[in-house]
Amino acid sequence: MTAPSFDAEALRMAIGSGDPSRSMPALAALRHLDSEQAVPLLLLGLQQEAFLVRSLSCAGLGYKPTEEGWQALVRALQDDIDANVRAEAANALVSHSLERAWPLLLQAFGIDDRWLVRCSILSAVAEHPGMAAADLLTLARLAIADADGTVRVGGAEVLGRLRLEGVEPWAGEARQELARLQQDGDHRVVAAALNGLSS
Repeated sequence: MTAPSFDAEALRMAIGSGDPSRSMPALAALRHLDSEQAVPLLLLGLQQEAFLVRSLSCAGLGYKPTEEGWQALVRALQDDIDANVRAEAANALVSHSLERAWPLLLQAFGIDDRWLVRCSILSAVAEHPGMAAADLLTLARLAIADADGTVRVGGAEVLGRLRLEGVEPWAGEARQELARLQQDGDHRVVAAALNGLSS
């Protein structure tokens, strides 16, 4: 779909229809448009009731970076009622700018106790080549203190990565945390810690 041929009104009607079977394909079609054309429609998607529509809108805003989109994603991360949407907003903010996103994600990790959001933040920053080892260690330590075993597994995996990269002093500190995790009550966490120490 090239810019001159797209039907903005048809897409707007579909996205705002309240019917995810119409909204989702219309949102997917926005990937062919430039940011100026796509972002207003993605923002409309963020206003819809269906969480899948809001989640896909967040993903789209991650690929169409504008300041307006950034502000909408921050609001979604902090205020959306659905954890799926907040998790997708976290990913999209990293796509915009890790440097700008990091303080917001660290804050969200501390406040939002849903495992999906915390695991999404862990995944988004751990896979980013620009993430500082010291910051990653900070986040991993928060994760392994979590009550949820899935989040602790994610933290252990991040620690394993830091150990494997071998950059001191963070690799050594990660190794110590992994050794402690071998006493965790969740066998999945123990397995992730052993894997982190042996890989």
